[in-house]
Amino acid sequence: MSDASVEEIPAPAEDPTAQGSTATGGTVAELAASDESFSTLAAAIEAAGLTETLSGEGPYTVFAPTNEAFEALPEGALDQLLLPENREILTQVLTYHVVPQELPSSAITSGEVATVEGAPVTVTASPDGVTVNNATVIQPDIEASNGVIHAVDQVILPPGAQL
Repeated sequence: MSDASVEEIPAPAEDPTAQGSTATGGTVAELAASDESFSTLAAAIEAAGLTETLSGEGPYTVFAPTNEAFEALPEGALDQLLLPENREILTQVLTYHVVPQELPSSAITSGEVATVEGAPVTVTASPDGVTVNNATVIQPDIEASNGVIHAVDQVILPPGAQL
């Protein structure tokens, strides 16, 4: 029985380790796909062909629009963005939400931050919270294995993008 007890110890030790790595978050893409409030974002990431990129090493900071943020777009805009022929503009819009470094909310200061899309976003940090262009961070610091997600209440459009 002592041998059985010794054998049982490694098995539970392995399980929490496996759960621990999942609990600390999968990749940015995996977290978006597994969180119901980001289901529209996850579908857009897939339609744009960015799943593999956002599953890569990173680090990334994603200002992630919630489903409600996508619903607030002009009528028909989301459906148009998700069409295969609009993949380029969808990619542009999505990569405008991604910063190629990890920025937890505690490290965010006011100013311009470069995005993967190329154009910078204007970030404003105040005691009331963080805004990115006109979007408000409504849930900061969702930890991912390759960065961090900050949920925002609006889709942020890059300069020149029209929906």
